[in-house]
Amino acid sequence: MPLTPVSVPTLWRLARVTFDPVRQQSVLLYPEGAMLLNDTGAAILELCDGRRSILEIAKILGERYRCDVVDDVTEYLSQLVERELIRER
Repeated sequence: MPLTPVSVPTLWRLARVTFDPVRQQSVLLYPEGAMLLNDTGAAILELCDGRRSILEIAKILGERYRCDVVDDVTEYLSQLVERELIRER
């Protein structure tokens, strides 16, 4: 099922976001590997707590970046759903 603005995303239970001090960059770790995150990706994933909807996440980030990011957040999380790193609550 595709994500919508009212979907409530959460990280897969075996995935976690952490900071890699060697690369000085946030990284999404999961059993099969790791994904380096840019600042925006890390900000999105830090807000995926299983309580906030995509719309709520986009509102927080929209205020921070002063633009509408609903479509961008939905697309980014949808790509992670395809990789089974994000689940809908």
